[in-house]
Amino acid sequence: MAEETSASEIATVAQGAKTEAAPKTRANGGRRGSSPRRPRPAREQEKSPYIDKSVNIARVSKTVKGGRRMGFSALVVSGDPEKHTVGIGLGKAKEVPEAIKKATAHAHRDMQEIQLRGNTIPHEVFGTSDGGKVLLRPAAPGTGLIAGAAVRAVLEAIGVKDVLTKSLGSNNKTALVKATIAGLAKLRTLEQIRAARS
Repeated sequence: MAEETSASEIATVAQGAKTEAAPKTRANGGRRGSSPRRPRPAREQEKSPYIDKSVNIARVSKTVKGGRRMGFSALVVSGDPEKHTVGIGLGKAKEVPEAIKKATAHAHRDMQEIQLRGNTIPHEVFGTSDGGKVLLRPAAPGTGLIAGAAVRAVLEAIGVKDVLTKSLGSNNKTALVKATIAGLAKLRTLEQIRAARS
């Protein structure tokens, strides 16, 4: 008889322990009858070396049989200040984020190296593309970037800090960006000029 009493007491105590443990499991974020969730390790995101700048976002349309299809066009300039490389990308999509994503990917695939001298350019240069005409001149330290929005985006992307610029042609942002990159591609260092003459 004593054994039966002790067994019933043990069952009662065990039942009470289960009842008390249930709220603790729910408080930890777990469901009834399941174990508490374990914290997931944080994923380390690799930092991109590129500086991406959206120069222009325009609304475009395509005429089809049923009417017009509206979309967006994005112009992005990407550069690596450490390697002094720059690229331009143009993307089109139905939504703005997708258009920027396409343009950025295109800019990363089309990178070219630019020759610099410290925080400025080695010499004066003139770049043209379509209707865009841009004059670039080296400047003393502390001058800053004297440039418009489109030209400034290209210069900041490659790490230029002191330069004087002047737009002498079209104000189209795409033409200005292409003209700036065309001018920067003509830059040569003193060592390169001496090697070419020898």
